[in-house]
Amino acid sequence: MNQKDVLSLQSMPAASGSYGRPPCRFINREFLIITYESDPAAIRQAVPEPLQPDGSNTVSYEWIKMPDSSGLGSYEESGIVIPCTFHGEPCNFVAQMYLDNAPAILGGREVWGFPKKWAKPRLIVEETETLTGTLHYNNVLVATGTMPFKYNILDEKETAKAIAKTQVNLKLIPDVDGTPKIAQLVAYNLENITVKGAWSGPARLSLIPHVNAPVADLPVKAYIGGKHFIADLTLPYGRVLYDYLQ
Repeated sequence: MNQKDVLSLQSMPAASGSYGRPPCRFINREFLIITYESDPAAIRQAVPEPLQPDGSNTVSYEWIKMPDSSGLGSYEESGIVIPCTFHGEPCNFVAQMYLDNAPAILGGREVWGFPKKWAKPRLIVEETETLTGTLHYNNVLVATGTMPFKYNILDEKETAKAIAKTQVNLKLIPDVDGTPKIAQLVAYNLENITVKGAWSGPARLSLIPHVNAPVADLPVKAYIGGKHFIADLTLPYGRVLYDYLQ
């Protein structure tokens, strides 16, 4: 390989790239999002400056089933999102993510800085009536969420606007000597969104402390509610919102 060949490669290893080239198109992506009130000090600790928590003291715990993802495969995901602002503009900070797919972990971390770790999330309908999300880390149950299946219909246009809200990741990649090489807040907005169904309802969430999957570090103080929706959408490349090394 010459220099041009090397620079044209999508990802490591050179012999067989670990993931396809973005943008990534997702078909029938299914979400369960449970929003709850948490501890403001814990929220502040989890959010990197210059992002600011939006003052609502809320956290969203998510399960996402992705059966058809171009360049990444078929997989499921679970994690924590915190509503924030950046210079007064609303955004969501993606604080933790757990999934069962190597291309999505590698591509997500290397391109966008998603905080992805390997685990076993599942989103299913139990006994025909309860939408149920679980997360196992190292074979230990660390999260369970429930919501009635397709309970109250939500406005699909408003749901699409919520999906398109700016999302922000903290991307950290060290140099070969261990010093920071990349330390950025990376922003992105999901695009080409078609909502195929959206529902709301009461929800419950149980979080169990685990040192390597610290979802319970943002404890549940009060339940706000759940949302369930299915959509087609595109994940484009991101943009640098803030560079800690400049």
